[in-house]
Formats: sequence, structure tokens, C-alpha cells
Amino acid sequence: MLRDSRSKESTVRLVPALVLTLSTAAHATAVSDPPIPAPADTPYSGTLKLHVDATDLDHRIFRAHEEIPVQAGPLTLLYPQWLPAAHSPAGPIDKLAGLKIGADGKPLAWTRDAVNMYAFHMDVPAGTTSITIDFDFLSAVDSGQGRVVMTPEMLNLQWYAVALYPAGHFATQVKIEPSVTLPQGWQFGSALDVDKAADAEGTTRFKQVDVDTLLDSPIYAGKYFKRVDLAPGAKVPVHMDIVADAPEYLEIAPEQLKLHQALVAQAKKLYASEHYDHYDFLFSLSNRMSGNGTEHHRSSEDGVPAEYFTEWNKNASHRDLLAHEYTHSWNGKFRRDAAQAAPNYNVPLGNDELWVYEGQTQYWGNVLAARSGLRTPEQARDALALVVASYADNRPGFSWRNVQDTTNDPVIAQRRPLPYRNYQMSEEYYSAGSLVWLAVDAKLRELTHEKKSLDDFAAAFFGVDNGDWGVKTYMFDDLVATLNAIAPNDWHKFLRDRLDADAPPLDGLAAAGWKLVYTDKPSDYQKNAETARKSNDFTASIGLMLGSEGSHITDVVWNGPAFKAGISPGGTLLAVNGTEYKPKRLADALKEAKANNAPIELLVKNGEVYRTFKVDYRDGAKYPHLERIPGTVDRLGAILAPR
Repeated sequence: MLRDSRSKESTVRLVPALVLTLSTAAHATAVSDPPIPAPADTPYSGTLKLHVDATDLDHRIFRAHEEIPVQAGPLTLLYPQWLPAAHSPAGPIDKLAGLKIGADGKPLAWTRDAVNMYAFHMDVPAGTTSITIDFDFLSAVDSGQGRVVMTPEMLNLQWYAVALYPAGHFATQVKIEPSVTLPQGWQFGSALDVDKAADAEGTTRFKQVDVDTLLDSPIYAGKYFKRVDLAPGAKVPVHMDIVADAPEYLEIAPEQLKLHQALVAQAKKLYASEHYDHYDFLFSLSNRMSGNGTEHHRSSEDGVPAEYFTEWNKNASHRDLLAHEYTHSWNGKFRRDAAQAAPNYNVPLGNDELWVYEGQTQYWGNVLAARSGLRTPEQARDALALVVASYADNRPGFSWRNVQDTTNDPVIAQRRPLPYRNYQMSEEYYSAGSLVWLAVDAKLRELTHEKKSLDDFAAAFFGVDNGDWGVKTYMFDDLVATLNAIAPNDWHKFLRDRLDADAPPLDGLAAAGWKLVYTDKPSDYQKNAETARKSNDFTASIGLMLGSEGSHITDVVWNGPAFKAGISPGGTLLAVNGTEYKPKRLADALKEAKANNAPIELLVKNGEVYRTFKVDYRDGAKYPHLERIPGTVDRLGAILAPR
């Protein structure tokens, strides 16, 4: 969302707003509803007030109360629909209930728009200067209903879920005074600045902001809370605000704290700037509230298992999350593709450059985790090996799609489960996008004889206007121009060749001095990652991905050995060669099949049907690792080394 007029120095793509205007005009012609006013860069008259009661932990309900200054006549209120971090129209309007609007103490009739379900129309009576709005947000009580954001020990208040705002204005032009009532004794973290601390009722009032800033500033609150300083002595504060299922999970070893402080230091060295006046990692350690990774300009929502600190050696797979979300303060929030800079939360977003927004962020997530010590160099390489292997062996969907086309998936699939993910493809702009940027990094180093790298791009592209936390937009040509200023090359062709090809962008690994190899033993990183995610990955061999405690078949590689045997996703693997399934037994069976030159028999339950499939696979267990290419420059080692 556009924060203020500072972003006007860059060209803003107006297509989404034009589409909205045209669609609402056509809609007004077709039905009796009034048109939805297009957003204009003009101030809304008066200041909204929003209060949220977040104390009903038993029912997991957030109760919203708003006061909105109005003028007599037609009024349209909007519930946020297009969520920037989701890149899709994912506003949880299905959980809004009990909506009541009042004027001068009397009910005010409203109607939902017949086409746009996120718009509510009403006629404000003459003489009315303010209306009240009350509704409940019925948060998910189990993960099957959506992300769990409230438990007896903690909550995640996302303001977009509990706010209506007037149509016809940029979100930055609508002022609002927020407040929240939390359970007694709870503490919270947020990028919002407190105006009045919690009173006897537990109500905290925040300083006035615009609607865009409010919706970009969530709250994590909890019974068990700790705040730690990640930038001691710095002029611009950075904190980690932690909530946990139980107090023992809040214990942080001194060395663990130093590694998280190193993350902040390494990010500042990389980007040579800070685009916030203060920053808060909102960090949940929970096996009850859903995990999360959501970027904001001055904060991030970060959710990992409760044992993140207490079982440190097992959780390396989670230790790029903070680096990823922190990077978004620069990439995605400050520097933003023009089509992502929508004027409010109900104008469609353009996702063409998500391979930058998410892909380069994914790249830096692993790199910064290594540079800060949150991952060892070996763990960072093992993480990269899994990514490369997934595209070398487990994305037959590249036969009909490319990386660029997958930037449409936030709208097409909206992160719903897919029957054949490897063939349908999903949001490949994340991991495949990161491989594109690995190739760019290696090429920059090659062209400049190791004197320049993607670090220089990060400083030049994201490091401008230090201290400004507005929005500076860009387009594809701006990326190309910045790369050319570092090392002249046909960067337009270099990028398009990898984004538009019906093949995964795998060449960057060899250019960085490493190659993918397979052994019959998984890395410790892979073993711990599978344990943490309750999954088992046999895609490189038999073509099966198992999840949900390791026995539910979540994906089958298209035209792979298991697929050819007749196995499909959705079933439960019960037995291997007549013996109850366990991950080790399947791994052993893969080795035995190679030695005995015999098929593997898998008993699968699908609904009420039990069936044994004979899988003709003889190449043994295969697990990905990276290996140096002799005689080449170790660019990957240089990339992962701390600054």
C-alpha cells in the first residue's frame, strides 16, 4: 500500500485501479447497487476510531467496535480483501459475523454489494455526523478452518480482520485511532506506538495512524512474554517480542541471542540502510497457534514450533524465517513493484515481479541465516541441496509452465492443497526464484572477477533513501538498469531466459562452484527438517512425499515410479513388503530392491479400499547433497561467508 506522497517519485501502475473503476461501472449498470467509489488521493474528513476486545479466549472471538465520522448520503464501507503478504484476495470475510451499524442510536440498514462481497452499502440519514459499527471476528478453532490466531496462552491480532473503512480514498488518507483490550496480565508486541498504557480494564490506546499503517501493524500478545533487544545501543531500535505456550520455551541461551543480534547486524551491512523508525519481530513459539511468516514494514509475524530455542539442534530448518521476513522490510515493503503499490486493500494487486519480492527474499533468507550463524555453512548448503533436488527431480510441471507463470498462483490456487503439486506447480517464484538470483549472484562475481556481487545490487537497489519508510516503486527495467550499473551485461535476456523457460533455473549452482549429488543417507539437516514437519521425502527415488505423521501420501511425482504403479495422493501408506510402514523400512526396502532386483510392494489404504501396489524401482535410496566441482571458484562459500 502507498504510505504517502513520497512514493510518487516513481511511476505507479494504474491498471488495478482502472480495472476496479471499469468493473464497478459495469456492475452498477447491471444491478441496482450503487457504484463503489474508486480510491482517490484525498483526505477523508474526520478520524475513525477502532476498538477490539480480544478477551474471549474461550470462544476465540475478537469483538470489533468502530466509530466513523460521516456525511449524509450514500456511503460504502470496505472489508480488506487484497492482502499484500498473501498476494491475493484472501481477506477472511467468511469469519465476519454479527454486523450491526447504527446512526444516532438507531439501526442503520446496510446491504452487501451483489458482486463485490467485501463492500457494504448504506444511506446515511440527514443530520448524522457519525455511525457505529459492531461485529465479531470468529477466528478459527482448528486448522481446518484457517490459521489459528487465538489460544488460551496467546493471540495474533491482525487488524485487517477487524476493520471496515470508507471507500473512495487512499488508505493512507484515512486516519484512525486504534485501541485493544487484552486479557488481564498479558503483554504484547507491535510496531504501533502506545498513546496510553493499559488501564484497569486492560485497554491500551495507540497513537493515531492512517489505515494503511494500522493494517500493516499487527499485534502478538500472550500470557508468557519476553522482549529482547536485537540491536543494543543502536539509534534505530530492533526488538524480538516473544510469546510462548509455556514459560520454559522463553529461555534463550546467550549464544542464541548473539546469533539473532548478528542477523540484524548482517542485514544492515547488506542493505546499507534501515527503512523503519523501529522494528519488531513478533515471534510465537507455539504448537497451538498456527505457524506464520508474514511481512510488514516495521514488524513481522513469525511463528515456529515451541521448541525453537529449547531443541536448538533440531530446528535449523526454521532458522531462515526471521531473515526472510526481515528482508521484506526492504524488499516488498520499501522497494515494491509498481503493481503491488495499490492505493487501498480492495484494489487488485499485480504479481508479475513476485520472483523479486519473494524469490530474492528467499535467497537472502538462507544467505543471512548462514552469515549470522543461525545456520552453519553446511546446513545452508544442505537446505540449498533440497531446493535444487526438488527442481532437478520433482517438478515435471515445467513441461508446461514456467517460473513467471507461477506468479499467478496466489490468485489461482490461494495456497489451497493441490492433488499433484509437482505437476500443477505452485508458487515456484519463491524457491525457483531464489535459484534465479543465485545465478545472477554468480554471474556478477564472474563478470567482475569476484569484486562485485548481488550484495552490491542489494545496497544499490534497496539501500537508497536511508531512514525513509515510505514506498519506492520499481519496474522490470529498473532491475536491469541497476544490474547493468554494477556489471554491464544483457541482463534483460539473462533474467527472461530463466523466468520464461519451460525448465527450472539450475545453472547458478554450477556457476557457484558446486553440483548436486545423491547418496543413500540423508543429511542431518534433512532428517531434522522432516521430523519438524512430520513428513518424509522420497521424491528423489520412488517419487513419494509423505506427511501427517509420515504415512499420509501428500504428493506423487508425475510419471515417477510410484505414479506408474498406480499410486495417487490422498491415501495412507500402511505396509512395505508386508510389514507395517515406518520411514526406515521404506528406506531399507529401496536399498534391498536395488540389491535384489525386485519390485517394492506397498499396501495403501484409500478410503475403504486396501490395495497392494508393486513399484518397479531399482536405483536405491537417494538423498540430495552438494559437492564441490574441482578446479572452480567457490563462489557459494563466498556468498555464505559473514560480512
